[in-house]
Amino acid sequence: MSGTTPKMEIVWMNVTLFCLYHIAALNGIYYFLTLQIHWKTFLWVCLLQCLSSQGITSGAHRLWSHRSYKATLPLRCFLCFCQTIAFQNDVYEWARDHRVHHKYTDSNADPHNASRGFFFSHMGWLLVRKHPDVISKGKTVDMSDLEADPVLMFQRKYYLILAPLCSFVLPAVIPWYCWGEDFYVSWCYATMLRYLVSLHFTWLVNSAAHMWGTKPYDRNIKPAENILVSYLTMGEGWHNYHHTFPWDYKAAELDKYSGNLSTAFIDLMAKIGWAYDLKTVSPDMVKRRMRRTGTATTKSDSKEYQQEDRPLFIERYCDSKNEKQLS
Repeated sequence: MSGTTPKMEIVWMNVTLFCLYHIAALNGIYYFLTLQIHWKTFLWVCLLQCLSSQGITSGAHRLWSHRSYKATLPLRCFLCFCQTIAFQNDVYEWARDHRVHHKYTDSNADPHNASRGFFFSHMGWLLVRKHPDVISKGKTVDMSDLEADPVLMFQRKYYLILAPLCSFVLPAVIPWYCWGEDFYVSWCYATMLRYLVSLHFTWLVNSAAHMWGTKPYDRNIKPAENILVSYLTMGEGWHNYHHTFPWDYKAAELDKYSGNLSTAFIDLMAKIGWAYDLKTVSPDMVKRRMRRTGTATTKSDSKEYQQEDRPLFIERYCDSKNEKQLS
């Protein structure tokens, strides 16, 4: 793997598109602040934001990138649809980049290498040509499991039709057609502002959660526990834990759902039988890892981490018959 960073080649088409996206989103903010948005449009955007977030967190990330649980066909179809609304590349490409990110975190082979600064890891990586290491290492990642999923292959085949329709067209047309929202207002708010907010929240996981926060599980890596990012992304900001135990479907060690609504969603799906084989980490493994590589910033992080201090959330799920014990 190359140890040097070649001169960045700007992709001006992407720069232009993102500038236009942000201008339209600023108009959306203006219409919102001046109360020109219909209350139904506001609720519509909230719904779309929740759906697209679950498509990324519970779908592209925890299900397909890490295979931290299994899903029935109805749930896979639903999450694939939600991920299409997000318009962050098809699931196959999203998962491939994410697997490379975990295998070569914060190196030149990492698509959004945080070592190259906040802006690059946040969105700059989409505005320049990929580092040669990203391309070469990406070709070595095994994607056969996703290639065998007909739902993902259907999405990938028709993505350039489905994604603009689900993310750009319908979000603006439905408020205009169903309750008389001004079409341009609907476009700027329900489509562009919603889309940009979704993107920036996701990008914060790549940038802020790799730079600021605590490291109770592994002090030797950049990813950190960032509570703000966690709340903005429905649970993806507990990043020091996630990079230490990437196979855990919770992507966090928590005793409640606050800051991790994606885990609540997966648990709900498990209760109705649509999600199963949920993988988690034993309390003993967490405790040993914290003692070995973590930073003792709180009582639960220290060597005095006792039996009674174990998060009840983990203990409850370690006893579940639907989960696999990893020790």
